[in-house]
Amino acid sequence: MPYLLRAAAPTDAPAVTELLNEIDRIEIGRPETDLHSVESDLGRPETDLDRDSWLAFDGPRLVAHALVWDDSKGERIDADHYVLPDHQQAGELLLEAVETRALEKARANGASKAVLHLHLNAAPTTGLALIRARGWSVVRRYHVLERALRSGVDLPPEPPAGVRVRACADEADRKQAHALYQAAFAEHFDFQPRSYEHWLADIHADRLDWSLVWLVSTEDLGDVGFLIARDDREAMGWIRSLGVVREARGRGLGALLLRQAFAAFAARGRDTAGLGVDTENATGAPALYARNGMSVHYAVDTWEIVVS
Repeated sequence: MPYLLRAAAPTDAPAVTELLNEIDRIEIGRPETDLHSVESDLGRPETDLDRDSWLAFDGPRLVAHALVWDDSKGERIDADHYVLPDHQQAGELLLEAVETRALEKARANGASKAVLHLHLNAAPTTGLALIRARGWSVVRRYHVLERALRSGVDLPPEPPAGVRVRACADEADRKQAHALYQAAFAEHFDFQPRSYEHWLADIHADRLDWSLVWLVSTEDLGDVGFLIARDDREAMGWIRSLGVVREARGRGLGALLLRQAFAAFAARGRDTAGLGVDTENATGAPALYARNGMSVHYAVDTWEIVVS
């Protein structure tokens, strides 16, 4: 029986969440996808669901989902792609649609080609032979790390002399966090500059508990780093991003922010904290996280194809 393909709608978020959690169980052994995350992805302000999203059904059952979006306003386009193991034909149909639409979006930006990126679990339900046959290749690997937490043991750290950690309290602090994000991540792989408004949408600021966003400053340099944490995932407390500007690295400020987040999560009763890190990160982040008790939960690969 042929697959039924159609665009996603906001009301499809529960069904997509169920599909992604079915894939989570296969890939990492437990469901870790939350409904609000899917709702946020389907609600990206730059995404036209009628043209940028796809669902594939085998009869009444949702078996595959894909989405494309454009943060670069140039040739770089991003995509999500999920398919159940026994429905690779549906997965291929959605890959074809994703590649075609990515090129349309890149050309609309004035580019002659699309450089398309897709994140997949290192042992994905998407067939590796299928995706490689289409010309995709792995260009980066990320690790999702986790660490056990204990209330009464993971306590707020005492900043050294001349260092201050403060919660993001107002609009000025939020704009400072954005500026520090831009500066700290500018040299990172796949970084895309974002305006303040775009950054707010990207971090889903409307759902963010700003008391879990911290800035760190020093007497000699002022504000030099930030950490954004989220407590809206069922599986674990999540550290979305942590950055320290180049001039202030090597002074223990990243570890200070990390322990601040661990303490906040532990005080809220969380037993696990997690984050994602580029394994080739040149700032020493993987070693920082290892020193602070974090270990690999699973790996994610960035796949790339150039479409012209």
